[in-house]
Amino acid sequence: MHDDTCVIFGAGDYYDAPVVPDGAFIVAADGGLDHVRGLGLTADVVIGDFDSLTGRRPADGERTIALPAEKDDPDMLSALKIGWSHGCRTFHIHGGLGGRIDHTIANIQLMALVSRHGGIGFLHGDGTVVTAITDGELRFPANDVPPGRMVSVFSLSDEARDVNEPGLKYQLRHATMTNTRVNGVSNEFLQGVPSAINVHHGTLIVTFPSEAPMPEVVRFHGFAGDLGSLDTAVSPVLAKGVSAHGNS
Repeated sequence: MHDDTCVIFGAGDYYDAPVVPDGAFIVAADGGLDHVRGLGLTADVVIGDFDSLTGRRPADGERTIALPAEKDDPDMLSALKIGWSHGCRTFHIHGGLGGRIDHTIANIQLMALVSRHGGIGFLHGDGTVVTAITDGELRFPANDVPPGRMVSVFSLSDEARDVNEPGLKYQLRHATMTNTRVNGVSNEFLQGVPSAINVHHGTLIVTFPSEAPMPEVVRFHGFAGDLGSLDTAVSPVLAKGVSAHGNS
């Protein structure tokens, strides 16, 4: 059973058939419901303003949360909040990459938000997984990922300190990374060698090949807080008389 795992279906691009672990909590975010239906699955919760849904609108009920078009939170953040409120701390997101570049950037930022509260999120894309780690480590077991399949690391924090990459082809040791300096791109696994990526102070965005084994997540201290309650209104700091853009 995967009682702490949430699988979220978004409205972005899909590349491979999503894998849904037994017992996972399933959330369809707006147009992600089209993909849930196409896979013959049933969502535990459907949430969104349904502006990207092409099929029939879901029936009203306790499993459907309809959001207004004008709101601050994108539908993906709302889906994450639903999963978090049900006790999930591991999130696998399909349909969160590709499509609109602004949605892709937003979803990468959301992985950092989850990591900063002690959770872990994985965006599954075109042969690549994108995740974030804060004050912790991703431990990869020995694997047979072939050369040329890249592992890359970026600092989302202004500064990420004491970054280490033991077991990778290029082994960073006690490095400092910033969000304006690119010095962690195009690394590789070594076949048959366990490896890790860790940061002791800050948040990293990590991309790795989808055929690699999922990493064990180790956190260096406890985390507090949550993702907050569902936001169904436009921020009060928005200038009066200015129409908000609906987020999806």
